[in-house]
Amino acid sequence: MLLGLSGLDSPWDWAGFPRSLPKGCYRIEARLKPQEADAAALGWALGSYDFQNYKKPTNPKARLVWPIGACRDEVTALYEAICLVRDLVTTPASDLGPVELAFEARKLSRRHGAACKVTTGQALLKAGYPAIHAVGRGSSRAPRLIDISWGKTRHPLIAIVGKGVCFDSGGLDLKPSPAMKLMKKDMGGAAHALALAHLIMSARLPVRLRLLIPAVENMPGPDAMRPLDVLKTRAGLTVEVGNTDAEGRLILADGLTAAVEAKPDLLLDFATLTGAARSALGPDLPALFCNDDRLAQELLAASVREEDPLWRLPLWAGYDEMLKSSVADLNSAPDSPFAGAITAALFLKRFVPGDVAWAHLDLFAWNAKDRPGRPVGGEAMGLRAVFSFLKKRYKS
Repeated sequence: MLLGLSGLDSPWDWAGFPRSLPKGCYRIEARLKPQEADAAALGWALGSYDFQNYKKPTNPKARLVWPIGACRDEVTALYEAICLVRDLVTTPASDLGPVELAFEARKLSRRHGAACKVTTGQALLKAGYPAIHAVGRGSSRAPRLIDISWGKTRHPLIAIVGKGVCFDSGGLDLKPSPAMKLMKKDMGGAAHALALAHLIMSARLPVRLRLLIPAVENMPGPDAMRPLDVLKTRAGLTVEVGNTDAEGRLILADGLTAAVEAKPDLLLDFATLTGAARSALGPDLPALFCNDDRLAQELLAASVREEDPLWRLPLWAGYDEMLKSSVADLNSAPDSPFAGAITAALFLKRFVPGDVAWAHLDLFAWNAKDRPGRPVGGEAMGLRAVFSFLKKRYKS
């Protein structure tokens, strides 16, 4: 059978074939470059993906023999990482709360021989994570902090923080129904963080990894935080709650503070943080904020190389005054309708020392429409780009 392709080096060039071809086993006769072989294998695998946890399996799809020259270990790890994001984000909150997210983290840790510690409920206060506790205390499912460590002490430290809001009702500032409908995906940052950790550990990159995931539900319970409450944070800064629906930045504040205490060589965070980023860039383009121009350039170059887009937005210091509070060190959610993604990033920046290279990805983590290899549901965004950057920066 002769197949026509517009390109060879993007997974999406190949992703339509598993569903468009008749059932059977196929092989690629043409000699591909290693990058093209990897793209063919990954794209074909992603084109075969189907979230089937709650429905009968679909009909078998066209299968592909491993292309000659493909790196099986790396392609397999990439496929597993992307599927991990998709599966976790698509799973309903009834079956994926803070407990289940911690279970997935422990399972991943066991697979790679990493250490995993989980701090739960009231123990968060004793351990110095008051903002995580404050956000999650309104739910009947206790908040927790997942803390994974891996690697050798002589290697440079990479810290990764992922927003793990397993469901976001908005809290007492309750979301309207249309805005709440997809909020099972508000742990998409945590899913990306776990997936990136899997890639790092699978590749045995010569780094020391610390992964922090504050896992909570934001619910309007009797003990929920209230608008204009003043919260303490691990950093010692006080925060006035401008809106209980701006909870992600609060839990990230404690997570980022813990992450920088060991002075990492690099700090990354992933979060489904703001609707403003989606208004500016749409659902397919994650916003990148970075306090280091060279780091930003390297991440953007990797995004082009992998056809896994990122778009840099500024940490515009002129908007910093919008975070002022008359009663606390910071206001978590300014009343202004402008620059919501930037002010959220500036809020996070207050918890990152200037001498720590830091990148923040504000992403959607969801496919809103079907495309070959990218069905409606949870999606990994920026993951391949960040991993490509890390491989290049931390070579064996």
